[in-house]
Amino acid sequence: MIKYSRQREAIKHCLMSRHDHPTAEMLYQSIKDDYPNLSLGTVYRNLSLLSELGEVKKIITADGPDRFDGNTAPHYHFFCRQCGHMIDLDLAFSEGLNALAAARFSGVIEEHTLQFTGICPDCLHNK
Repeated sequence: MIKYSRQREAIKHCLMSRHDHPTAEMLYQSIKDDYPNLSLGTVYRNLSLLSELGEVKKIITADGPDRFDGNTAPHYHFFCRQCGHMIDLDLAFSEGLNALAAARFSGVIEEHTLQFTGICPDCLHNK
């Protein structure tokens, strides 16, 4: 059993109220005024713990810092390489992809993540 932490609950609550897939720094900036003793290191440690517990999703990006998602249901993401926004895609999650990969792999496939990259509609229209 993990000891209750007010700061951890605040971090989780802030993340759950957002849909922009923030970085640890973005979450820190959002709650630091309400928790003046909070450090960026504390945010990183708690996000790591919450991710290990399966309460939040850690999204590893190719360029830049990891992002975090309060929605732990399987879904896909789109990352705009121009503005840096990450959004959920309205695309059905494919459980069959695990089986397809497993048929061609001698190890054990537990899950998959899929991230699309390109230019978001806002950036495309603001050229």
